[in-house]
Amino acid sequence: MRKIDEIEGQFARHPTLPREAVLKADLLRTGVRFERGALVRPPAEGDAPIREHQPKSYFIFSFDMVRQTQLDETQRWHAPEEIALTGGPYDLRRTIVSVRLNPDSAYRVAPRDGALWLHADEQPIAQVGLHDLPPYYREKLPDGHSVAEIAPTIEWGYLLYLTVFRVCQYYGAKEECQFCDINNNYRQQIEQKRPYTGVKSVKDVIAALERIDASGSESQAYTLTGGSITSTLHGKNEVEFYSEYIEAIESQFPGRWISKVVTQAWPAEDVKRLKTAGAHIYHPNYEVWDPALFEKICPGKTRYVGRDEWIRRIVDAAEVFGPANVIPNFVSGVEMAQPYGFTEVEDAIRSTAEGLDYFMSRGITPRFTTWCPEPMTVLGDANPDGAPLEYHLRLLETYRDTLNSYHIAPPPGYGDPGPGRAVFSVSAFMDVLEPEAQILSRR
Repeated sequence: MRKIDEIEGQFARHPTLPREAVLKADLLRTGVRFERGALVRPPAEGDAPIREHQPKSYFIFSFDMVRQTQLDETQRWHAPEEIALTGGPYDLRRTIVSVRLNPDSAYRVAPRDGALWLHADEQPIAQVGLHDLPPYYREKLPDGHSVAEIAPTIEWGYLLYLTVFRVCQYYGAKEECQFCDINNNYRQQIEQKRPYTGVKSVKDVIAALERIDASGSESQAYTLTGGSITSTLHGKNEVEFYSEYIEAIESQFPGRWISKVVTQAWPAEDVKRLKTAGAHIYHPNYEVWDPALFEKICPGKTRYVGRDEWIRRIVDAAEVFGPANVIPNFVSGVEMAQPYGFTEVEDAIRSTAEGLDYFMSRGITPRFTTWCPEPMTVLGDANPDGAPLEYHLRLLETYRDTLNSYHIAPPPGYGDPGPGRAVFSVSAFMDVLEPEAQILSRR
């Protein structure tokens, strides 16, 4: 089947979903490729200077469907962090999509009539915009690190992403989450000689944020995260390590950004410390709902915390931060990854819907990232095509309908919801929601 026929068939089967969300979901699950002329071209005589676009920072994972060694030089170093889709035959509203490179994708970005266009096979379907290089990306800190490497920007300028520990102490196949390439991605970026600091110092993070703030950046939030710490790092346990950054940032820039922290699920006393340090939003990600799948897909989390205790800690954290500010993530699609996962879309949706209902009935609003089956991971190597598009579209409908049934506002710290407004780029869940005022007006 031609890609364009598949997409139009899904438009017809899911008429309540914005077309923008259908296309975005498929791009995230299958990736995109770029013609060389789309990213780098020599300036012709008399041409205006070419504006530099913001390249991929590999801010935590690879989010690519092939290894770095399988990419040509242009895509390896010049692929954009995100693309904005507009117009075309479907008159798309602006849709921000995280770039996941796949040289075999049916989606291709190529120049056409002086602009960039996304093609499905050979048919142009949307004009493509690239985010300009933020001015602070060119700046260096006193120790030589670049601001871009210490504090990259995603979500079309909305979010600063501070991965302060770029590996995880869940090591090896018996502990690493089976879909996660944080450790292998770190290794491959170092092999490619990309500047990629393993542990970012508090001093560098503050210095980078000073440059960003002075630049007049319109960023509104930051995420502080990194790999799990099961023992100690630089003499600190996980709570001490991550809380130190929050305390320093919030002391230096009180109220400047919405502060979001992604860590393991901590006991209530540790969560209180994080709140006292200045965190606004807490993300203790649970990855997959089904108990049997959690044990197989998240062996390290099972060993050190356990699925039931993890869920209990999420609920306890709502007493500290308030339910709306506890936003655990799950990785949509791993429910169907073989050899463990569901084989039928209906069964996978039923399981995930149970988790959504469990949390939303308590005022806690999960969110999700669309699974990118990265190589060098157990599930990525075994499932290079990921989950079917039908699963992802059914999940968007289920998420939207469950949120509406409990009259819950969209999760804070993700920008505006709605097609043409959403900036969250690694999932289409914000694209399918109504503006917050409309949801609240139904209460």
